[in-house]
Amino acid sequence: ALALATEKKEGILTAEQVKMSFDSVSGRLLNEAVKEGDVVKKGDIIMELDSTDTDLSIEKLKAQIAQMDAQINSMSGTQGINYMKADTSEGENNHQIDQQQAAVAAANATLKNSQIDYNRKAALVDAGAVAQSQLDDAEMALNVAQANVAQQDQLLQKLLSGTNGSSTDSIAQARQTASNMSNDIESLRHQKQALEVQLKELQVSKERLTLRAPEDGKILKVLVKEGEMVSASTPVVLMESNRSYYDIYISEKQAAGLSEGQAITGTTVAGDKKVTGTIRLLTQAPGFADLKQSREKGQSDLSAFQVRIYVDPQDGIIPGMTIGVKDSEFAKR
Repeated sequence: ALALATEKKEGILTAEQVKMSFDSVSGRLLNEAVKEGDVVKKGDIIMELDSTDTDLSIEKLKAQIAQMDAQINSMSGTQGINYMKADTSEGENNHQIDQQQAAVAAANATLKNSQIDYNRKAALVDAGAVAQSQLDDAEMALNVAQANVAQQDQLLQKLLSGTNGSSTDSIAQARQTASNMSNDIESLRHQKQALEVQLKELQVSKERLTLRAPEDGKILKVLVKEGEMVSASTPVVLMESNRSYYDIYISEKQAAGLSEGQAITGTTVAGDKKVTGTIRLLTQAPGFADLKQSREKGQSDLSAFQVRIYVDPQDGIIPGMTIGVKDSEFAKR
């Protein structure tokens, strides 16, 4: 059969197949958007995994980032007040007191809202409506708010009571306190950046929970069903691409005139239709494809060469057709 294939230089047109899988994520299959035989375009949704856990983690990180922003803003505001205290007179100190009173009021309002949110989440946890992690987040926010109220109230009391030392000492202390807070603010910003990186990683993971077609093609096999657990990098869909090729075997003499990247024209056995293509692979065929085995030590009298030709898409040319290359194609080269 191989000798005949070499003589006739014919091959079966074969479409490349793509095994699709979820990249680095796993979970329960929530949506099976395609079925066998469907034709899909690049970017079409193929399958979706359950994103509930990832969504909750994203919301938790967003809440932590918001809390960090509140702490940074609060500390920055306090720092500004300290600098103002160092640069203003006693009369201007009254303005600082007004600002700090507003900060205390804002902190108390935040505490009140945090307490309400915590009470609501606690009731929902008891009812089984929300996860314990959401209550933990609410408790964290409540603790931060309580600490902020204490801090703002303490600063207000210091402004109201003044200092026992000289005016110069008071200004120097205020400036030193403000300067020290810069380090604390910078530390909080670094913590926020770390949280933002984690958030981006989770958002990328969520995107990977949706499997999309990498190119145009046809669905050949769906390997999992809705409700099943899917492991990372495990094939879930077999797709036939629009890239098709056929292999022929030629002699050494004919191979000498060919090179990868050259254009070559074949002809369908049925209908004698011209099929243009490009040589993508030119290599010595496996040992079983050698034409004769009469020499000593199993050496072949004549080696065959395998040529893989990728065809240009055209109407009427479909996988399964037999395509041959006439000897005249090699005579041209």
